[in-house]
Amino acid sequence: MGIAPLLQPVAHALLQAQAEVNALLVGFPDALLWERPAGVAAPGFHLQHLAGVLDRLFTYANDRALSTHQLQNLAGEGEPQPGQATVAELLNRFNIQIDKALDQIGRTRETDLLLSRPVGRDRIPSTVLGLLFHAAEHTQRHTGQLLVTVRVLMGKQ
Repeated sequence: MGIAPLLQPVAHALLQAQAEVNALLVGFPDALLWERPAGVAAPGFHLQHLAGVLDRLFTYANDRALSTHQLQNLAGEGEPQPGQATVAELLNRFNIQIDKALDQIGRTRETDLLLSRPVGRDRIPSTVLGLLFHAAEHTQRHTGQLLVTVRVLMGKQ
């Protein structure tokens, strides 16, 4: 079974973000991971958030509520956490989440794309397709922000 044609752009966006993020952070020092130039979000936050949002949105797409662990990860975004404090740890977490997302995309049937899916405590209405596309565009947006922040920080060295 291949990826449903309507989900191919989602997979491509995630793969592009993965390639860009991994290439960008080759040699990026852990000492700069939590720096916030001009008050913008730190690279560490973006890396936590990239993995976390994918995990959360794909959980909702599977019609499941967030676990206690997912809620704890959400609450900890923006600060170093155990297993999420270095570039290597955060990249590993992001890459694992991309792999999980691509696996789920590959298992998603086209006939399920318009199924209703509630989001969050307020149970905001969405669909499987809406959640997966939002995951892709959100990943792209934070990838762009990460690219700029890392370049600014590396330019200061």
